[in-house]
Amino acid sequence: MSSSLRFKAVEEANNRKAQSVKLPSERPTEYFGERVFNRATMFRYLPKETYDALQDAIENKKPISRSLADSVAEGMKRWATENGARHYTHWFHPLTDGTAEKHDAFIEHDGKGGVMETFSGKLLVQQEPDASSFPNGGIRNTFEARGYSAWDISSPAFILGETLCIPTIFISYTGESLDYKTPLLRALNAVDLAGAKVARLFDPEVKHVKCFLGWEQEYFLVDESLYGARPDLVMTGRTLMGHESPKNQQLEDHYFGSIPSRVEAFMLDLEIECHRLGIPAKTRHNEVAPNQFELAPIFEETNLANDHNLLLMTLMAEVARRHNFRVLLHEKPFSGINGSGKHNNWSLGTDRGKMLFAPGKTPEDNLQFVTFVANVMAAVHKHNGLLKASIMSATNAHRLGANEAPPAIISIFTGSRLADVLDKIENSTVTDLMGLSGKEEYSLGLAQIPDLMIDNTDRNRTSPFAFTGNRFEFRAVGSSANCASAMIALNAAVADQLNSFHAAVESRLEKGESRTEAILAEVRRLLKESKAIHFDGNGYSDEWQKEAAGRGLDCETCPPKIFDAYLRPESVEMFERTGVFTKVELEARNEVKWEIYTKKIQIEARVLGDLAMNHIIPVATRYQSMLVDNVVKLKSLFSGQKGAEIVSHDLDMIEKISRHMFVIKAKVEEMVAARKKANAIEDEREKAIAYYNEVLPPMEAIRYHIDKLELMVDNEMWPLPKYRELLFIR
Repeated sequence: MSSSLRFKAVEEANNRKAQSVKLPSERPTEYFGERVFNRATMFRYLPKETYDALQDAIENKKPISRSLADSVAEGMKRWATENGARHYTHWFHPLTDGTAEKHDAFIEHDGKGGVMETFSGKLLVQQEPDASSFPNGGIRNTFEARGYSAWDISSPAFILGETLCIPTIFISYTGESLDYKTPLLRALNAVDLAGAKVARLFDPEVKHVKCFLGWEQEYFLVDESLYGARPDLVMTGRTLMGHESPKNQQLEDHYFGSIPSRVEAFMLDLEIECHRLGIPAKTRHNEVAPNQFELAPIFEETNLANDHNLLLMTLMAEVARRHNFRVLLHEKPFSGINGSGKHNNWSLGTDRGKMLFAPGKTPEDNLQFVTFVANVMAAVHKHNGLLKASIMSATNAHRLGANEAPPAIISIFTGSRLADVLDKIENSTVTDLMGLSGKEEYSLGLAQIPDLMIDNTDRNRTSPFAFTGNRFEFRAVGSSANCASAMIALNAAVADQLNSFHAAVESRLEKGESRTEAILAEVRRLLKESKAIHFDGNGYSDEWQKEAAGRGLDCETCPPKIFDAYLRPESVEMFERTGVFTKVELEARNEVKWEIYTKKIQIEARVLGDLAMNHIIPVATRYQSMLVDNVVKLKSLFSGQKGAEIVSHDLDMIEKISRHMFVIKAKVEEMVAARKKANAIEDEREKAIAYYNEVLPPMEAIRYHIDKLELMVDNEMWPLPKYRELLFIR
């Protein structure tokens, strides 16, 4: 389709009235959570004894009895059907980074030739979805289909459309986890137990440590009609070719700019859907790149926050279509401009209301603060390669290190103020921990401007893991990822470190040291041992790449090799000690990671080859033929030196087009041959490495030459929407 026709199609699509959005007349407080079986709803629909017993089980992590499950199921069904639900499903998180569901109706035979509506505790608590076709890394054979899903009582059920969705875990017949939720719950339990032990050194009344997560979801929007005209976007989520637009983000005018009205309508619709489903969406704004935006919620406990993020991604796709948009969650859908991340703001707090990464106003509070900070630094240092593996993927690899995202090296930013305090503690020059308060007043000296509250640390956008005042921000997580992957590795590593720290302190106490002396001694040791992970400079610089290698940090950039960190002895031992993964589960998950990496590159290579040979080459050939015809006609009109001068430009263009087409054809052949060779490799790791080393390079070369042709071929003939059309919402 020509450029003018594409613009006409976009205008027609935009002029069509989008599906009407019924805006509620109430304020968000009136309809927030109306589609969620939350505590308020439980209180209305469950008998008091059932409600009390269920809350006790949730708060204290107790199993529930079958009779209790039956009572909950009856109340849940009554609520769901009264709110329009016709089916129910166990909603789980397979190893695909998405969600899965199988719908069943609320009916059973009534014994009289009809049916009756029913829903038992047995159906609520456990189901048996087919496990054979989900990624499993060899744990299950194709003919061994049985798997089990089991109700997660800590995450409330919700109604999506006309279906009651019950959050569940998903395990194999032999008990290994086949999902993200199971190990996430294990990791959260591990950090709860370990964190509480250390927190009780400061407050004996602490029973639990809770983990909190606040994700920031970045995404792109493109017009639906233009999206459909880009096979690469449809099948891979990113543009496999496309020359950068003359104007993109260089003026920095999109970031925090006025939100386009079409986008604002989409955002409002999305927020309403989120609030009805209990997702506390709060912040929205333009991001750095054109057509890039961000949504962020209020912090929640990690398990629920993760469920909400996965639900949000489903909602975004559905709501976008109502507004003639498509959402792009790929980490790098467009070359040459910023990609999208999903920053994970992570914190820990006690059941007594104390946030463990927040400086206090007393030496005791600040001793606890530096204790937990030092343990996090030690855990991240020991397992920096593992944390990188937890956020690595074929898609996120395009974003990391691209001068808009953290580098593929894990380091911790603390800020100068905290760094100074930690340095003094490390060198035994401070024992008085006053003066670490979270914020301080700062006056600009302007009567019309109130005093500002300044945080105790600045932000460092080049850091993959930054302390930001009362939490750590894991910035390297990709926009399409399941947050659980990063949260599993981080919480497990920190839990293991806290257990080690507690044992060391207890040993010192048994030798007669005072509590403060014992804690400070261990904190100093951890700060010295983990000094290499602390970096407050520019993570984008070439100097840091060299320095990080000298510090012994993991600097591997090949994704299939980065995944090896999961199977290193120290990782396997840590996961087994904390009860998060067995070695069998880790081996299976790595098989899945290698296989998915291969398949994603394989799909991209096939799409690129098809577009190159069936879309670009024919159009370039046709345009070249037009130039040749023009040269012949001009030469018939002008002869001699004058004729040669007149046709020289066209001849030069014809030659350049020929060179580009020659390289494209040759590289497509090279790519296909490399793919066939790699496909013959049986070992999944070696196959993935072969795709990285042998298939990706010709793909990059093909793109380079296609992008050059885009600047030469007649705009009306170019077969694909260009960046200047895709990136600016009309």
